[in-house]
Amino acid sequence: MSTNISEFGVFNTEKIKLYTLKNSSGVEVKITNYGATITTLKVPNSQGKIENIACGFDTLEGYFSKEYVGNSPYFGSTVGRYCSQIKGAKFTLNGKSYSLEANCGDNNLHGGVVGFDKRVWNAEFISPNALKMSLNSTDLEEGYPGNVEVYVLFTLTDDNELKIAYSATPDQDTPLSLTNHTYFNLDAFSNTIENHVAQVNTNKKQIMDDTGAGTGEIEDVSNKADDLTKGKKIGDVHEAMNDGFEHFYVFDNPNFDLQEVATIKSETSGRSLTVLSSEPCMLLYTGKYTSDEIKRENGEQYGKYKGFCCETHRYQNGPNIENSPGTITKAGEEFKSTTIFKFGW
Repeated sequence: MSTNISEFGVFNTEKIKLYTLKNSSGVEVKITNYGATITTLKVPNSQGKIENIACGFDTLEGYFSKEYVGNSPYFGSTVGRYCSQIKGAKFTLNGKSYSLEANCGDNNLHGGVVGFDKRVWNAEFISPNALKMSLNSTDLEEGYPGNVEVYVLFTLTDDNELKIAYSATPDQDTPLSLTNHTYFNLDAFSNTIENHVAQVNTNKKQIMDDTGAGTGEIEDVSNKADDLTKGKKIGDVHEAMNDGFEHFYVFDNPNFDLQEVATIKSETSGRSLTVLSSEPCMLLYTGKYTSDEIKRENGEQYGKYKGFCCETHRYQNGPNIENSPGTITKAGEEFKSTTIFKFGW
């Protein structure tokens, strides 16, 4: 196991760092403290060739290009204070109404205009295989109540697991739902992800309204095109739905236990990604809105269907859904969440 720290760029006169973790199999993850963002993820294929499988950039400037900012795909970032859309950019908590920043039509998306993905985090290696990042989110930041101390621990193991553990403690009751927004392509961007086979271990999904916010209604997708319990080729399901995935799959996990929720494989590269999470929900997103104008500095081409996301989190629009599990973290209590990305080849 090895670590490294290098310069990544400058943001508002502050020097931004890039932190690298690498294990004995050659799996390597690079994370910048701007947005606690995974910029690069290198994994061997079945022939032993080590390639990058995550959308991102090699310099901080890449995250500020006109093409990237205009499309706003949140490549690799840590998203908070509450990820996904909150309808009407408002909610009521303990009898008080809160207005949030509307940055997705009339809705609040991924924490607002300056969410955790656009903050500079404190960072330090706490062991040869673990990077800890932290920030303080202040009361009424983006409209959310309470001061919150937030921590994200990235751990890379020699079992080829990237473990992401979140912890947050507010001083007032507040909505919390954190996720990582990495886009994966198991063929290292030589193809779209439509040849990948996806299995998701549930037959339930959240229903969205016409604004993209959750309604609280849960649909049984058994035996439908988007039922992935037995594993299906993503391109075949795209064709059957005449659309890409933006599906909030819901798991039976009342105690927030760590459990296997999804597996995605590519026969072309031999790579696989198994997702384990303690969360009750996972957005499977296949990049249907990602701009084809975005590419890495080395020419690595991104765009529509060139990457998929497995965003594990609480219910989208949870603050407006009665009895949404774990949406509100009470004052003084600890929000905890763990997701593991396990790689095979």
